[in-house]
Amino acid sequence: MSKLSYEQIGVAMTCRSFEEYVRMFDLETLDLERGSVLDVAAGGSSFTAEMNARGYSAYAVDPRYDAGIEKWISEAEQEIETSTQKLAKLQESFDWSYYGSLEHHRAGREASIERFKSDVLDSNYSNRYIAGKLPELPFKDNQFTLILCSHFMFLYANQFGPEFHINAILDLMRICKPGGQIRIYPLISLDWKPYSGLDQLLDSISENGGKAELCPSKLPFIPGSSQFLKILL
Repeated sequence: MSKLSYEQIGVAMTCRSFEEYVRMFDLETLDLERGSVLDVAAGGSSFTAEMNARGYSAYAVDPRYDAGIEKWISEAEQEIETSTQKLAKLQESFDWSYYGSLEHHRAGREASIERFKSDVLDSNYSNRYIAGKLPELPFKDNQFTLILCSHFMFLYANQFGPEFHINAILDLMRICKPGGQIRIYPLISLDWKPYSGLDQLLDSISENGGKAELCPSKLPFIPGSSQFLKILL
């Protein structure tokens, strides 16, 4: 495995599809049918649009869903080119068994942002996209049955410390319904090292009435990203 890491300043835009979410979080139909689903730090992912098109109930939250979102979408589209160039320099470090090639990976990002854009800018659907950021989200207690967080928590461990992660988890637990689940992927930082505060975080989950499990992910693209965290309420 390469000792190189993915260089990133600030929080990158996530831009992934429904199928990628299914693989990342090992989602089954029953998981999606049980009630409202929330995608946290959703960025430009098309998961929410695709979920609702399939007849499920899904919402997305991200700090970018505020005034000026059109400008942000334009910047996100340009960022796909930048991120593709970064990946090109590190190709040998990644597992391409799902994406097949760098070109297909880029095409997927472009398709996702286009699907997202058509949904978020449509006045009929814009209420699905809520501006908000961790560690305090603008939702009432016990609101969602399934909460997903992809490529934000843990990944930016060098920017957000242990206290942030604990407070963020506790807020996700607050808005999750009893009997619901929270799933977070991946469990590594951008330097591809396991999140060092995980044990402390697991203790906090247990102390606040949750049950944590480390589960296998079916999208091991990033080195060491073979697991996701499942929290049962």
